[in-house]
Amino acid sequence: MVSMKIFFSAGEPSGDQHAAHLMSELRSRHGDIQFEGFGGPKMQADGCQLLFELTQMAVMGFLRVVPLLAKFRRLVIQAEQHFDQSAPDAVVLVDFPGFNWWIAKAAKKRGIPVYYYMPPQLWGWAPWRIRRVRKWVDHVFCALPFEYDWYSERGVKASWVGHPFFDEVASHEMDQPLVDAIRSAAAGHTVAVLPGSRDHEVERNFPVMLEAIARAAARNPGTQWVVGNYKSEHETRCKQLAASAGVDVPLQYHVGRTSEVIEAADCCYMVSGSISLELLARHTPGMVLYRVPKIGHIASKVLMTCDYITLTNLVAGRDIMPEFISSGDPADDIQGMADQLDEWLGSPESLQRVTAEMADVASTTVSTGATAQTADILLHDLLPDTAAARAA
Repeated sequence: MVSMKIFFSAGEPSGDQHAAHLMSELRSRHGDIQFEGFGGPKMQADGCQLLFELTQMAVMGFLRVVPLLAKFRRLVIQAEQHFDQSAPDAVVLVDFPGFNWWIAKAAKKRGIPVYYYMPPQLWGWAPWRIRRVRKWVDHVFCALPFEYDWYSERGVKASWVGHPFFDEVASHEMDQPLVDAIRSAAAGHTVAVLPGSRDHEVERNFPVMLEAIARAAARNPGTQWVVGNYKSEHETRCKQLAASAGVDVPLQYHVGRTSEVIEAADCCYMVSGSISLELLARHTPGMVLYRVPKIGHIASKVLMTCDYITLTNLVAGRDIMPEFISSGDPADDIQGMADQLDEWLGSPESLQRVTAEMADVASTTVSTGATAQTADILLHDLLPDTAAARAA
């Protein structure tokens, strides 16, 4: 069997998860394969030799990126030196375009084939950057059908594989006793509260979420509020924010059990992110908040970007999850979100209607196989040419 080495670069927690699952799929088909690169703890746990834990630098927004530019540049130089000393058979990029463009450029300059898994949504916020894809990326693996059409029509080699999140939902081993415990503890409805996977998301969004929760809880006293945190540091910070805000609402906290929290809930109150696709797969109604700097919100409207549009709404082709993109004074958004929660919690018919709509959309859009199909294409591309030539 021919040995191979693949360099991954994933900067988001979700990208770390997608990359780890893809590595497992590749290894199941081709045993003699090495993984290295930039990523996160899930990739490392799956056998990837990390040059740097890139997920700790996952931020959104121009003002948050600027202080990290020097560090990002040093990582690009590190990648260039690594490619010169020990070139991999391929580079696989996962989202995180601001940084990954430079990794793509460095690899292509050295003749290393570049694949983009979960590519940036250029069709929504920066269509002029398609020239970078044409120049530096050999093959794009698309999650959405219209995304495949968009790239293909612009001369980019692309494959529609579907979204790996659906594979991960299907393969997740549910902690059913925890789900049952959460459900049995509820006197009324259960609301899952997901304050985001990045530190700054928790800091910016959770105080606003707490105010909306307090208002909705006052009108629906039997509701159970369950917070799903990405890591223990977030749980600690959420408890501190709740205490400082003086919110007198009992909150349960669970770390690393997001799937269980969603499964046990009647609806979800969440920060915008790819986790919305898990809500779709589990037919759980959700309401989305994303706090953005005022300048970012203005730029988004002027440039007609879709940085904060919920993926579930994109997949569905319509707004099935209420979205609150909030900047400046959040008072109106807080009231709007509290009213939306009150509508769901106070009207079983309203909640059932949205649940049925989620199930209807999921029946035509949720499918598995993205990870396996991507692994098959990668190996088909690499084994006959790059890997065989290297072995010779």
